[in-house]
Amino acid sequence: MTIIFIILAVLVLILISKGLVVIKQAQVMIIERLGKYNRTLESGLHIIWPVVDKSRQINWRYVKTDFKGNKYVQIKTESRIDLRETVYDFPRQNVITSDNVTIEIDALLYFQVTDPVKATYEINNLPNAIEKLTQTTLRNVIGELELDKTLTSRDTINTKLREILDDATDKWGVKVNRVELQDINPPQEIKIAMEKQMRAERDRRAKILEAEGEKRSAILVAEGDKEAKIKRAEGEARAKVVVAEAEAKAIKEISQAVKTTGTDPAQYLLAVKYIKAFNDIVQKDDKTVVIPYEASAMLGSIKALEKVFKS
Repeated sequence: MTIIFIILAVLVLILISKGLVVIKQAQVMIIERLGKYNRTLESGLHIIWPVVDKSRQINWRYVKTDFKGNKYVQIKTESRIDLRETVYDFPRQNVITSDNVTIEIDALLYFQVTDPVKATYEINNLPNAIEKLTQTTLRNVIGELELDKTLTSRDTINTKLREILDDATDKWGVKVNRVELQDINPPQEIKIAMEKQMRAERDRRAKILEAEGEKRSAILVAEGDKEAKIKRAEGEARAKVVVAEAEAKAIKEISQAVKTTGTDPAQYLLAVKYIKAFNDIVQKDDKTVVIPYEASAMLGSIKALEKVFKS
């Protein structure tokens, strides 16, 4: 009799331990009663019937790293569904652009389960379905773009992928938050061609900048020469005006001075010019002095000066 009580007590303890379920924060459990969906257990302590109630298991994807640092994917069957944001690091895949260039792309997907019931019953293998959907969508999006556009439009590609995947996975109870392209690797020969193209483009820009600099420098030099010539011409014109005004004033004063002597002012000025010209001839290094043929005119002019000095 004692043994029976002990056996019953053990069975009761086992039933109680099986009937008590503790759900952690940000986790849920799908409970089926006799094979039919019954309820969703949220975080906290719950009591279920061990024989009648069973948890519905779901496949989940984990990325592991071995001792060599290599990553590998592991699929496990879990009785609890994680409601936190999850990241899927998909293996590299080859896609073809619209200009028939095969490139290798490494993508990351950030998603979150928003409806555990749909994630359990609407899709058979959620991780595999998300991975395949992401790969096919990525091929379709990249297939519409040329290589240059693909390399320079990561944000556009990420946004378009997220919109398509979020719409497709909504019926699975999944919310796709972000899609990131970690790396885009074109073939080696394409990389070499792109480097040559970039180098040629930089050389072309450098030559253009150098030509524009030389052109600008030539324009500035020409403008400077033009301005200098204008200033020089204005100075010479001003000097001639000043000289002309001074000569006019001198002629006026001379005219007033020679009137008292009865000498013609024109003869006086002519005499001054003759004397200055003769002085320039005498001061030359050449020993031969050439006297103008009209010497009598010069002598007459000197006589006119003599009268002025005497007066």
